Amino acid sequence: MSIVHNYFNTSKRNLSLLSIFILSIVISSCSSNEEMPDERLLEKELYDQAQLRLKNENFSTAIRSLEALESRFPFGRYAEQAQAELIYAYYMNSQFEASQSAAERFINLHPRHTHSGYAYYMKGLASFTDDSGLFSRYFQSDLAKREVVMAQQSFDELSDFIARYPDSKYVPHAKQRMIYLRNLLAQHEVYVADFYMKRGAYLAAIGRAKYVIEHLPNTPQTPYALSILVEAYGLMDYEELRKINLEILNSNYPNFNIQENESVTERSWTNILTLGLLGNENIKRPDNLSP
Repeated sequence: MSIVHNYFNTSKRNLSLLSIFILSIVISSCSSNEEMPDERLLEKELYDQAQLRLKNENFSTAIRSLEALESRFPFGRYAEQAQAELIYAYYMNSQFEASQSAAERFINLHPRHTHSGYAYYMKGLASFTDDSGLFSRYFQSDLAKREVVMAQQSFDELSDFIARYPDSKYVPHAKQRMIYLRNLLAQHEVYVADFYMKRGAYLAAIGRAKYVIEHLPNTPQTPYALSILVEAYGLMDYEELRKINLEILNSNYPNFNIQENESVTERSWTNILTLGLLGNENIKRPDNLSP
């Protein structure tokens, strides 16, 4: 009896496990089918599906709908709108390289389109955040110690956008991002200058500090750049230049204490990042121009 009983118990357990396995496959299949656009959907239905998914911030599924809309109806009434919204959806889904490529493609295909300004704007934003989630990790690492080529590129592209579309509603946010980028570039220069100071390369440090003062003025790093000049000129026995820069530092930044800020790179970068210049909270979708 015990052998038979054990056999039936084992069989029941196996059947239960099999049922759970089959059920999980069915649920997964249904979920997958729900996310993938139905091939029978008409153009307007597919477009409405994409709009609903964007509204609900389901960006990965919205991307599928928009890509399907563009591929199935490349010359349809919603094709250009879908292309513009793909730029936004990719960006919000942290697919920054795809967003940048989509923006470049839109500009090339529709250079005089109403959404071309939006494409330039998003291209500028995406070109820096492409650095493998750099923004999401800024509390764990000093951004200024990283390669800043992409930050400079983003700054230049946003500057180009503002020059082309000075009246665009996206200009205020682009300017905010440019302030952040200027601060980041200045922080990088000060970090390099401090690196040179620690190794006795005072002329190189002076060059970096002067670059901040002359090309990136009025950033939070300006007093640090001036303090580097004061220290470097003092160590090189250029007393007159040391006094001139010390006077400039004291008159413009009276609360700055050189003794308390000997290592400029130890200063936390988070107080710059909390200026509200980062994140996706201000990123808007392109206007709906579809008929």
